[in-house]
Amino acid sequence: MRTKLFLTTLILIFCTLVVFWQVRTFDFVYFDDDLYITDNPHLQAGLSKENVFWSFTNNHVGLWLPLTWLSFMLDYELYGLHPGGYHFTNLLFHLVNTLLLFFILSRITGSLWRSAFVAALFALHPLHVESVAWVTERKDVLSTFFWMLTMWFYIQYAAQPRLYKYFLALFAFTLGLMAKPMLVTLPFVLLLLDYWPLGRFRPGQFKDHIGSEIQKSMTANKLPPLASRLLLEKLPFFVLAAAASLIAFLTQQSWGAAASVEVLPARIRIANGLVAYIGYMRKMIWPQDLAVFYPHPGNTLPIWQAVGAGLLLLLISVLALRAWRRHPYLSVGWLWYLGTMVPVIGLVQVGKQSMADRFTYIPLIGLFIIIAWGLPCLLAKWRYQRIVLFTSAALVLVSLMIVTRLQVRHWRNSITLFEHTLAITTDNQVIHNNLGKALIRKGEIDKARFHYSRALQLQPNSAKAHTNLGNILEQQGKLQEAMHHYYSAVQLDPKLAEAHFNLGNTLIRQGKNEEASSHFAMAVQLQANFAEAHNSLGVTLARQGRLAEAIVHFSRALQIKPDYPQAQKNLEIALYQAGKTCTPSNSISKP
Repeated sequence: MRTKLFLTTLILIFCTLVVFWQVRTFDFVYFDDDLYITDNPHLQAGLSKENVFWSFTNNHVGLWLPLTWLSFMLDYELYGLHPGGYHFTNLLFHLVNTLLLFFILSRITGSLWRSAFVAALFALHPLHVESVAWVTERKDVLSTFFWMLTMWFYIQYAAQPRLYKYFLALFAFTLGLMAKPMLVTLPFVLLLLDYWPLGRFRPGQFKDHIGSEIQKSMTANKLPPLASRLLLEKLPFFVLAAAASLIAFLTQQSWGAAASVEVLPARIRIANGLVAYIGYMRKMIWPQDLAVFYPHPGNTLPIWQAVGAGLLLLLISVLALRAWRRHPYLSVGWLWYLGTMVPVIGLVQVGKQSMADRFTYIPLIGLFIIIAWGLPCLLAKWRYQRIVLFTSAALVLVSLMIVTRLQVRHWRNSITLFEHTLAITTDNQVIHNNLGKALIRKGEIDKARFHYSRALQLQPNSAKAHTNLGNILEQQGKLQEAMHHYYSAVQLDPKLAEAHFNLGNTLIRQGKNEEASSHFAMAVQLQANFAEAHNSLGVTLARQGRLAEAIVHFSRALQIKPDYPQAQKNLEIALYQAGKTCTPSNSISKP
């Protein structure tokens, strides 16, 4: 048995590395990787006391993710801004998650091959590429690592109830919530495991499904774990989950990422959620046309699709729950899928997507369990069952390896990723906008302008598209056209700091210092760590003779971004002009 376990582990490692090893040569993608890493001054200051404090007290991306921030800071200490190192860390977590899933399932069920098949599907499915190949999704693979650790400690506790084992599970769960609030559904999953395969609701009910080591330990446990006791046992987990949910909701609301009921009414959210449940299942079976962003249909979603999806989900649920005694894995696997998808199905709409591949990282495990345990049961009376199962499993996994390896290649850089997404989606305003940003960084101004214009055509009320198009027009010297788009942006979204900053820069070029100063002030009010805006505000204040205030903002810019030569120079000039230093200098430079 140990030899089989060892060889299976090696095969899982080999197959996962064959598919994902290429990510070490990939670049960051400018779809949140800039927000999280390349343009994040806190990250680039490394693991200092101030940044550790910042990790636990900020909502930089509208989420409370202290452990994710700390992991990125550690990567920066190791790799600087070399993207290969960050990709390697993501891959390492994915590999460890795969092995932990395999060890957990094989231990609690005693079925090595079925557990290995579930782990292989988890490791190699194309829907999981996004969680591994996108550096920003460190929160996915990191939180899942703690998810798996929580389950591991919990099954140890279930076998031999010891207080320290319980607290280890609770501690791992707490750490997971600090990596991503997706873990709020884990207490529910622990209850599912109590039912099957652990059989803790009725000891001995599923003894044929439990691993021999776990079965012996649970037999020796004299405490009858009744349903009420099992629920009470999970109470601290549910309390932590509720607190994490509240924090996530408040931070998303303060960040402005959660769509209001006026923007997306409840009926549209529910309809899209029902269709998404079926959509994820379809992509699991036939993983075609996978994209980094699927535009939300809004009120254009046909009602028949929502009704049809709802009826299909109801039918499957009835069939799965009816089998709760004879085939408990059907009920547990299906409820795992439905339950763990709830935080990301869109009932609380965060972002503009209708669905996202990364949301399946944990939920698909439930469907994989149904497949791994259901097919052998379905073919139980076949004469050549083992040959058919082995051949089918091998063909499926080899096919997944090929498709996933091809899918991974799209993540090589921003341009390959966004061009692929535009090729398989329609009217994708978000990706046109992001492709424009990527082309700007490459110096392809005309192509970028085309995509920004296309984004604005698709969504005329997009403040970000107005801002980005204004940036290009300003670079081309078309200041009046640029200002038109900047003014439109701040009217559409008064909380968009970048728009205020860019408008201020355009105004200062026209000598309108006081008006520019008001927009720079708004930018730093909206985004306190906006170093460039602090510097520009300092310039406009200095030109108005308000040197003391200018010095404060130059100093603040340097606190945020210590290697900011323009702010350093402006501070020295301002101090000299204020008579606080003897350093000779010229006048305050431009922003």
